[in-house]
Amino acid sequence: QVQLVESGGGLVQAGGSLRLSCAASGRSFSSYAMGWFRQAPGKEREFVAVISWSGGSIYYVDSVKGRFTLSRDNAKNTVYLQMNSLKPEDTAVYYCAAPQDYGFPTTGSEYHYWGQGTQVTVSS
Repeated sequence: QVQLVESGGGLVQAGGSLRLSCAASGRSFSSYAMGWFRQAPGKEREFVAVISWSGGSIYYVDSVKGRFTLSRDNAKNTVYLQMNSLKPEDTAVYYCAAPQDYGFPTTGSEYHYWGQGTQVTVSS
């Protein structure tokens, strides 16, 4: 059973930064891609970014490109989402997720394991 635990959310002013962490346990972390999603109140869950097992490939949704940086430390079984130049529209619960299979998934249906989420609130 894979367990994912997010941390690092909070309240920040527009233009500020936060770093989210996701600690994984339960299987070989370094063999799988990891993704981040977010869900704002009243909206559907949205894909944010994915990083390959090696960290060599990363893909971001257009709305966060140039502002968010995804990275991973396989020795620590942890993935990080550095969020800079935050905007009020970034306010959401952020979830990290792991797929069941190998690959580079960009849709929620391809992910099998989810963390509990961490709230990010950006004030204007």
